[in-house]
Formats: sequence, C-alpha cells, structure tokens
Amino acid sequence: MVALLFISFIVCLALGVPVAFSLGISSLLYFIGNNMSLYMFAQRFFAGLNSFTLLCIPGFVFAGALMNQGGITERLIGFCNKIVGHITGGLSIANVAASMLFAGISGTALADTVSVGGVLIPAMKKEGYDADFSCAVTAASSCIGPIIPPSVPMIMAATMTGLSVSKMFVAGMIPGILMGGGMIFVSWYISKKRHYPKAERRATLREILSSAKESFFAILMTLIILSSIIGGIVTPTEASILAVVYGILVGFFIYKELTFKRLLDCMKSTVTSSAAILILFPVLLGLVTQVGVHPIQFGVMCVLNLVLGLCTPPVGVCLFAATNIGETKLTGVIKELVPYLISNFAVLILVTFVPFLTAGIAEMLLGAG
Repeated sequence: MVALLFISFIVCLALGVPVAFSLGISSLLYFIGNNMSLYMFAQRFFAGLNSFTLLCIPGFVFAGALMNQGGITERLIGFCNKIVGHITGGLSIANVAASMLFAGISGTALADTVSVGGVLIPAMKKEGYDADFSCAVTAASSCIGPIIPPSVPMIMAATMTGLSVSKMFVAGMIPGILMGGGMIFVSWYISKKRHYPKAERRATLREILSSAKESFFAILMTLIILSSIIGGIVTPTEASILAVVYGILVGFFIYKELTFKRLLDCMKSTVTSSAAILILFPVLLGLVTQVGVHPIQFGVMCVLNLVLGLCTPPVGVCLFAATNIGETKLTGVIKELVPYLISNFAVLILVTFVPFLTAGIAEMLLGAG
C-alpha cells in the first residue's frame, strides 16, 4: 500500500495534476486500498488545516500587501537610497537593502519581488541600468524574504514537525544577513565594472534623518514583529494580526495612502497567495536527525534550498514576476542572475556545514531544548 501511495503520486504529477491534488488523490487511494473509513480521511484532512499557528500565514501575507498599498514600501526604499545612493550602483544596493527590511514584515519572497520590484525595477531602468540586471537583482534579493524572520516557510516547517518557531526565526537571522551582504557586494562589483550611475552627491545628515523620520513607522513595524515573537510576548499568529492592525492604522491615518478599495485588493491578493508550501520536510527530518543533523539547522537548510528555487528556472516564480515587471526576456535575466546565485549558494554551503550559524545562535539566545 505504501508503494501505491508513492506510485499514484508520481503518476499524477507526470499527468500534470497539481501537487496539492496529487497528494490528495494518492492519500485517498491509500485509504481505499487499506479499507479505511473515508470519515477518517476527512478528519485527517481537516486536522492538517486546523492549526492556530498556520493562521499567521495569511496574516503576514496580508501585512506585506498592506505595506505595498499603504505607502510603507516606498518609504523603506527611499530611506535605503538615501544611505547608499551615493555609492556606485546605489539603486541596486538599495534594492537588496530594501528587501532585507521588507523581509522583516512579509515573510514571503514573491511579495518582496512584486512590492520592491514594482518600484525599483522601473526606477533602475530609468537611471540607466540594464533591464536584465535590474530584474536579476530584484529576483535574487527577494530570496531573503523567507530567511530573515518572520518567515512563512519556517512557520510551516516548525508547525508540521513541532519545532520552535522562535528558534527557527532566530536561526535564520545570520544566514539572511550573510545573503544580503553577499548580494550587496555583487551589486557593487558589477555596477563598478559597468559604470552604472550613482547619486550626484552624498545625502546630508539632515536628509537622512528626514527620510528616517518618513520611514520610522515602517521600520518600527519590523522591530515590533521580531521583538514580540523572539521575546515570547506573542505567538507568530498574534504577531501577524498585530502587523495587520498596525499596517492598517499606519496606512489609513499616518501615511494616508491606504483606501478601502486598496484594502479590498489586499484581501483578495492574500486569499490567492496563501497556499501549502513544504511537502517533504517532515519525512526528511526524521532521517537527518538520525545522522546527527540538528533539526533547527536542517529547517533553515530546507527553507534556503526551497527559496533559491524561486529565482531559478523552470519554476522560479520570483524570476518570472521580476521579468514581467521589467518587460524583458527571461534568458537575459538568467544570465545576469548567475553571480547572485553563486553568492547565495555560498551561504547555503556555510549553513550546511557550520551549525553554529543557525542552531548554535538559536540555542545561545533562546536556550537548548
């Protein structure tokens, strides 16, 4: 019967059936083949969805949409550009930096691509950057979204296996920073080599402080989410609701760019974006722990592997989204993406072979167990 489960799953995939339906059909056949009650099938199906923690997924997706519609994204980008705009390739560096800040709210890569890329890709093209390069840096930097906490895939992984969400979040901080630092260097090096533009002058301290004031509530949103979860004040689900309420208040009453129509659009996009994400993680976790791999380390490894797939063909949704925004060809973007992939794979190697960067940091800050 186990063979029937896997064979039917593979056959469904080969026929082009979506993964979720393939899983459902193969599971149903397993129940029928074992003469198990279909009532139990329905109960198990519902039990997999009946999780308080999983409610935070649409919450963080909604918060990311509110950021974009409420004017928070533009202010984060403006703040980053004031700090690094005077450096050669300043806009590309600001792209990576903005993704790192955006990651602290949305927890998803695609939301990062659409929100940050929707603003910066046209701006970079206007300033003289190649369209392919602009799309590549956007797609690559969006991979930071699920690594720097909060992270929707990490929440999924922890929920399905009983791991600590807080520890998973803390374990992703150093790898996320390393990814950002590596891509900033790549952006600077390529920009220097190609003589990409930079701001005519360095922003004054007054201008930086003014931009910081404008983006204060956006940055504060990130700090509230991270400190409340890691400090044990709220659960991830409560933090996601807090982020949504905060985003609505800031968008309506402080930045005054959020309207009821935009709020409705955010709700619609949230419903269509909140899907099941990790399939093989619970199965593989039992295997790797038997050979001595720390479960928290393995969780970050899995998430990092998966998000790198979001900007690589053939199913790189972030890659396709950035290419559509930039109105360019996929082949050119893939070529420009290679240096960023090398940088990110270097971080993946560090995460794989240096447990202290993930599990070690988490246990040092939150204790063992």
